[in-house]
Amino acid sequence: MNNYQDIFDAQKANQFAVGNTTYKERIAKLKALKQAIEVDFKDQIREALYSDFKKPFLETDLTEIYPILSEIKHVTSELKGWMKRQKVTTPMALLGASSWYLYEPKGVCLIISPWNFPLNLTFGPLVSAIAAGNTVIIKPSELTPHTSQVMHAIISKLFPEHEIALVQGEVEVSTALLELPFHHIFFTGSPQVGKVVMKAASAHLTSVTLELGGKSPTIIDTSANLKAAATRIAWGKFVNNGQTCIAPDYVLIHEDVKDEFIQVFKTVIASYFGRDAATSNAYARIVNDRHFERLQNHIENAKQLGAKIELGGHVQEADNFIAPTIISNVPEEASVLQEEIFGPILPIKTYTAITEAIDYINSKEKPLALYMYSKNKKQTQLVINNTRAGSTCINTNVLQYSNHYLPFGGSNNSGIGKAHGIFGFQEFSNMRSVLKQHTKGSIEFLFPPYTNLKQQLVDFTLRWF
Repeated sequence: MNNYQDIFDAQKANQFAVGNTTYKERIAKLKALKQAIEVDFKDQIREALYSDFKKPFLETDLTEIYPILSEIKHVTSELKGWMKRQKVTTPMALLGASSWYLYEPKGVCLIISPWNFPLNLTFGPLVSAIAAGNTVIIKPSELTPHTSQVMHAIISKLFPEHEIALVQGEVEVSTALLELPFHHIFFTGSPQVGKVVMKAASAHLTSVTLELGGKSPTIIDTSANLKAAATRIAWGKFVNNGQTCIAPDYVLIHEDVKDEFIQVFKTVIASYFGRDAATSNAYARIVNDRHFERLQNHIENAKQLGAKIELGGHVQEADNFIAPTIISNVPEEASVLQEEIFGPILPIKTYTAITEAIDYINSKEKPLALYMYSKNKKQTQLVINNTRAGSTCINTNVLQYSNHYLPFGGSNNSGIGKAHGIFGFQEFSNMRSVLKQHTKGSIEFLFPPYTNLKQQLVDFTLRWF
């Protein structure tokens, strides 16, 4: 099938056959996907990601392959319980009935995935969609063509198109797909494109999961262990060359510890990538020329406005290389403080009172993640209570994504809906409520015609039930 409408129609016709599969059948599909990623296509996946943006093999294993294998293991161990009917209490006023709800598949789903973690952020939602019993059309990013091609080979080998299909192409393919009346759309990308997806979905009242991004702040107070903070922030910021939606976007640090932190941070960067990150085998590249130019412009704009380049700042256009860069004294109007960075640039701002940091965060859109480095429990709780974010880590960063027992997702501008574990399963499911009447119900005594006795029974019910 080449026509998107034909694929959609075939999946729609097949949705109940897929939806009525048992937990054992769904687990078998997930295990086949696990085998393909872990064994059959592992080397091809590694090579593809290196071809797309020089992603180190170890980073591919850690941030692309492991999360999917781990998700599959978790889901297959829990799926039987998730698929069971969930009994709930029936009120006394409905005497003679029993109640439960069950998770039914939403139907035909669309997954539009991004380029920054192309395998992870494609197959992660797919695991949830399969577990929930849906048919799926996948549209991966055109910016990582080698990885998309490997994923296409995996999907084509494991699934018929009337169950799961992967289609490739430019933005016009996504536009065409969004015109179809899917039952659910799972999109990962920018807030700007997320609005386009949500608008298209509204035409069909299609439910959406939007995993977006934004500027995730990192607060460091005077009580923090600066070496631990620098070590963890440097990893969270520069893994995948900073092209991570939950990477620390900027640092808010107490002015008394700023200079010490910067010195420690420089030492950490040297230990990670050597004197020249361009020669390191642990440092990826920017995905394409357009994003390289965008990030280069951020650096130049900050410099022109008087910011100080504490580390890095140099680039190699031919290789889409941007060195790990730290910038301080950044004016608020600088583009690096106004736009999501999505690259290896870390602006540092100072504060004198924690309320300044809180007010600054709240002056912007709700972030996908908020990080806090502190030994002060009272101050940490003050930040959590008086800010809003999709997720938070205390004294670490990025790792919240790896806990299947935590819901992952944003809030408003940083996203709608949650993913991972049971939360991803629920996102691709409809909670269908069922009430079964076993005997004559008490409510039937109140059917018309209405009498004074029935009014007294209603008065009694209102008072006591």
